[in-house]
Amino acid sequence: MSNISTQRDGRGCEQTNESGSAPMLIAPSVSCWETWRWEVIRASMQYGKSQKAIDRLTAEQRRVTQEAGTERPFTGEYNDHTEPGIYVDIVSGEPLFASSDKFKSGCGWPSFTKPIVSANINELRDTSHGMIRTEVRSTHGDSHLGHVFPDGPADRGGLRYCINSASLRFIHRDDMESEGYGEYLDQVEEV
Repeated sequence: MSNISTQRDGRGCEQTNESGSAPMLIAPSVSCWETWRWEVIRASMQYGKSQKAIDRLTAEQRRVTQEAGTERPFTGEYNDHTEPGIYVDIVSGEPLFASSDKFKSGCGWPSFTKPIVSANINELRDTSHGMIRTEVRSTHGDSHLGHVFPDGPADRGGLRYCINSASLRFIHRDDMESEGYGEYLDQVEEV
């Protein structure tokens, strides 16, 4: 008579194990499949810069993201944008900012109080144009995004990420799940 045991793995999936045999998945719960599905999606979402993505950029997007340019104030597509969702790097797709952290600063560029995933943002000293500023670049796409300043809303951390619209792609809340950004829904305000 063989010794069969049933247990749950780290995802909450039931497994059987016959003495000396490898575990076999049986009767998976809904949460097991949902967790597994997100693990597969996360594993397949590798952010990075590719020539194909750069070739798809408009001249303005290329100038801003690849040549550290700046779009003219009050001309960017997302300056007055108020829909719920997230903003991702136009080149790599890495998540950068949530609409719930966007605020009206009056500076002429979209402004955010914090990044959605701080690991996706690099802050570098910028001494161009005779000023000392902090440049903001995406970690995986190495896209120039804009600059961060210490004059944001004090009650929300005091920072103002001043970002070029040309460096962003907006993912509406309703599309986040289908585009693989469902894990960030809790950071986006309800409609």
